[in-house]
Amino acid sequence: MSRLLRVPLARLAHARSGDKADWVDFGLFAWNLAGYRLLEREVTAKRVQVHFAGWLPGEVECWPLPNLLALKLVLKGALQGGGARNLRLDNLGKAMAGALLRMEIEVSEAELLEAQRSPRIGWWPEPGEEAA
Repeated sequence: MSRLLRVPLARLAHARSGDKADWVDFGLFAWNLAGYRLLEREVTAKRVQVHFAGWLPGEVECWPLPNLLALKLVLKGALQGGGARNLRLDNLGKAMAGALLRMEIEVSEAELLEAQRSPRIGWWPEPGEEAA
């Protein structure tokens, strides 16, 4: 039996984010199908809400996007009235994507190895390869 590990999302995915009014909108993209299966299982609206509890008075919505190997997350109320209305520094969506990637999930050692050994899907080169 493989032991459980706590790993940050940054080991399995990358994120894009933006903000509009009082909401932050994330796209959390797995590097490959094995990583997406872990994200889909472990990254829930409730867990994201707990992760951002200190910043987030509103709710979180989450939609799976399997054709993109991604999750779409919307954090309502995350900007406490909007970017220009609150006193927090660096609170906009772009800064919050880094905070999302620090969220830890539990995966087995075998699952992590599978996700890390599976080829990345996309236009970027694998580590050690040159871009075409």
